[in-house]
Parts: sequence; structure tokens; C-alpha cells
Amino acid sequence: MTFDVMTLFPELVETVTSESIIGRARKSGAITVRTHNIRDFSKDKHRKVDDTPYGGGMGMLMAAPPIYDCYLSVKQQQQGSSVCVFMSAQGKVLTQKKAIELSKYDNITILCGHYEGVDRRIVDEIVDEEISIGDYVLTGGEIPACILIDAVSRMCDGVLSADECFENESIYGGVLEYPQYTRPEEFRGKKVPDVLLGGDHKKIEKWRREAALVLTEKNRPDLLGKK
Repeated sequence: MTFDVMTLFPELVETVTSESIIGRARKSGAITVRTHNIRDFSKDKHRKVDDTPYGGGMGMLMAAPPIYDCYLSVKQQQQGSSVCVFMSAQGKVLTQKKAIELSKYDNITILCGHYEGVDRRIVDEIVDEEISIGDYVLTGGEIPACILIDAVSRMCDGVLSADECFENESIYGGVLEYPQYTRPEEFRGKKVPDVLLGGDHKKIEKWRREAALVLTEKNRPDLLGKK
């Protein structure tokens, strides 16, 4: 899986995706993350990529030409299936189901907006899907892009040690993950449930299923019944 991130702040994306599991996956070659600075495709001597919006209004908009030229450069480097995603507050909220769908592609191109947004014509021209990470507004698309990369990468071969590492996690199976415990056996008067100490794996599995349902009902009842 290759992620091509079109951004004004490549260092931010590089920093976040170079740490922990995702960083190790990059080093091992399980995934590839390439950042592309949209300013490099500006024809302005000052590398300007934004301008005032037609019709007036606050802020500046990212112009279409440098983004389009950046996109063409990215496409020349890709092989296999691909999809272009725009991280946008106007998009559909990212779900585990969508992350699974995106993991089937060979390449994901991610456009990160900034300022007041981007010229709508570039979205209509190159973007296949607009995706949001929640119902709030951020200063740019870089952090959402990193979240998307993390969510999708976990399901790519070689990133985690086994499929069970993500298949048993919260959300993936339609419910939240069961509560987990480690040493010490007692902490501030609270003990680990006895069933987890007994070694009966059938009873442990049953307890985990029931505990996951109870936790889902309490914290995310909207998930029940969804796959």
C-alpha cells in the first residue's frame, strides 16, 4: 500500500507517520508514505498557492493549478489501483468500514486542504471521496490524513503481527473491545475479574463477549447491530 499525501506541510505528515507501528511499517516496506509539497508546483516566484475567493469572504483559498500539477506528478509515480481522498469537514465521517474498503487499493492519494479550503473545481476534477474525521473544523488536513493512514495501514499485510490484532479491536467487529487487565492483580482495591485468572479459555471467551456487549451498550449503543 502506498499513500501519497499532497500537502503544504510535508514535515508534519512525515513526523507523525515515522513513529511507532506506522513508522516501523514504513521502514520494513509494508507500506509506503510519500509526501508532496504543493508549493513545489506553484508557478509563482514566491511559491504562492492561495488567493482571495471570488464573491468575497474571509480567508484565502488554495488555488487549483498547483494542486492539479501536483496530482499529475503523483499519478505518474503510481501503479495499480488508486483512489483520491480529500480530507474535508464536508465529507462523510471516517468509519472502520470505510477504512477496510480503502485498504483494498494499491494507492491512496490524500489531498490536505488549508486556509479556508480549496477551489471547488479541483475537488470535482480529481477527488473520488471526501472524508471527515468528525464533526468539527481543524486548521488543515494533515492531522486527518495521518489518522486515515494509521486506520488503513493496520489492515495491510505486514503492518501488524496477525489479523487478530485488528479483527478483535473495538469497532472492527461491530462492538467495542472487551475490558483488559494486566499486573498487578489488585490496584487501589480493584481486582482483576476472577474468570480471567482461572485459565478456562471457554469461560474467558464467553466473559469477553458479554463484557464487550455491556461496554458497547453503555458507551456506544449506536454500534449494536452494525457490521
